[in-house]
Amino acid sequence: MSRHVSPVTAFGVAAGGIAVYAAMDAIMKGLSIAHGAYAAVLWRSVAGVVLLGPVFLARRKAWPTRAALRLHGARGLIAGGSVLLFFWGLVRVPMAQGVALTFLAPLIALFLAGLTLGERIRRAAIGGSLIASLGVLAIAAGQVQARASEEMVLGSVAIIVASILYAGSLILLRRQAQVADPLEVALFTSIVLSGLLLVGAPWFAAMPMAADLPAIVAAAALGSVSAVALAWAYARAEAQVLAPVEYTAFVWSALFGWLVFAERVSPWTVAGALLIIAGCLVAVRKPAPGPQIEVAQ
Repeated sequence: MSRHVSPVTAFGVAAGGIAVYAAMDAIMKGLSIAHGAYAAVLWRSVAGVVLLGPVFLARRKAWPTRAALRLHGARGLIAGGSVLLFFWGLVRVPMAQGVALTFLAPLIALFLAGLTLGERIRRAAIGGSLIASLGVLAIAAGQVQARASEEMVLGSVAIIVASILYAGSLILLRRQAQVADPLEVALFTSIVLSGLLLVGAPWFAAMPMAADLPAIVAAAALGSVSAVALAWAYARAEAQVLAPVEYTAFVWSALFGWLVFAERVSPWTVAGALLIIAGCLVAVRKPAPGPQIEVAQ
């Protein structure tokens, strides 16, 4: 297929991928409420292996190198912790609020890249992080005003920690992309996560019931469709064109939260989300000529 498509088309496909991912979040939240986040993430990971494994084998590509397997293992561990904490937290907070807090991940990744990859941390990144911090404080203020339960506060903290881990997985993803294609990355992430969670399955997860299988397969399939759509779009348009599409997740999460769980979005959450998004946009803007802040090696 030709890669010469209009930016509008690529943006539309990427937006569709984000919407599909938000629908998967809604399904996973429902499964997590009913059976616990541990079981829901385990089942989705196993379903992902079942769906992607045959496709990987049918392509008859070479088995990953030892270096690639080490990367797959490291990222699977970190990304797995992020996913588990995210859905554990999402059970306790409205979807829109949870997704808004995940927008911190790109900012955290900028600083982790400086610390681990030797990249420069620009003043814009520091200013953006300060603006985003105000957004987190706005969401926290909303919880205080609403007299949020201890469970809601713990859920928000879990999602913030999940964002930190996800930012770390983004750093590893940069290295993975140099040695593996998206299908291999997705498959082996699911394999590593499934293997790790199966160890604790006898204590934290029961076998899924037949009634849960459609939701489990749907969650795995929607996650795969979203990944393919985003990969297609990013192969055909510049990242700076597509970056804002990530923030449409807030709209979709608010919609699905309202439709599926009767959740309402507070003005504090909206204000916090806007500040976090503004901070991210400030942080990634094109640098102006001037001094940079170097991270000591």
